[in-house]
Formats: sequence, C-alpha cells, structure tokens
Amino acid sequence: MRIYSNAHLSEETGDVVGYELALERRNESAVDALLYLYEGEAHDDGIHISGSISGKKLILNGSWVEHLIEYPAKKEVVQTHLVKIDGTLDSGSFPGRIIIEGLTPDNVRLKRVERIWVCKP
Repeated sequence: MRIYSNAHLSEETGDVVGYELALERRNESAVDALLYLYEGEAHDDGIHISGSISGKKLILNGSWVEHLIEYPAKKEVVQTHLVKIDGTLDSGSFPGRIIIEGLTPDNVRLKRVERIWVCKP
C-alpha cells in the first residue's frame, strides 16, 4: 500500500490531528483505499472507500458509518456520511480535496510516508 499523510501531534493539545490515506491499486484503473481521520485520539480502523485512477487523477467515493453514544441516555446513534476524495497522485505527495458530508471540505496536501500513524513505534 502507498500511504499519504498530514497527521501530526498537536503540541497544544497532545492530540493526533489530520488525515492519512492508504491506497492499493487493484488494477490499472481501480483503487481501494482506507481513509484515517484523526481528531484527537488515533483510531486503528479506517474508512473504506474505492474509486478510480486515470493518469495521475484520483477519485474516491464511499460512506463513513460512525457509531456514537448519546448521553445521558447512553443510546447508540449511527450516522452515515458520504465521503469523496479527489486530487492528483504522484510518488511523493497527494494534493487534493477531502469532502465528508457534515464537515467542512478540506483542501489537503498529503505527503508519502512509510506507515500509518497507529503503526508508528
């Protein structure tokens, strides 16, 4: 897998913040991916999305099913968010957009890294 990231540890809060995108080509034009969204603690389960690549143009689509606990009732709430990623893929970076329904779209520049955050020593 090729992994692209802008995840970092916030000195201010001590939380992990940013995105990571792990890509695996299925063939010349099809791609499977895991998107990691860090907003505090690092989660080891990514959002599975898939899409296509044509030249250097990457387009990914999928859904993020989020399981939340509503307090004080401690009731489980399930929210589904559509996810779209598009941009230009090269060997060292991925400049593009990450759009998650219900969140502000982000223009990102992810750099190629060796491993995802949750696998770092």
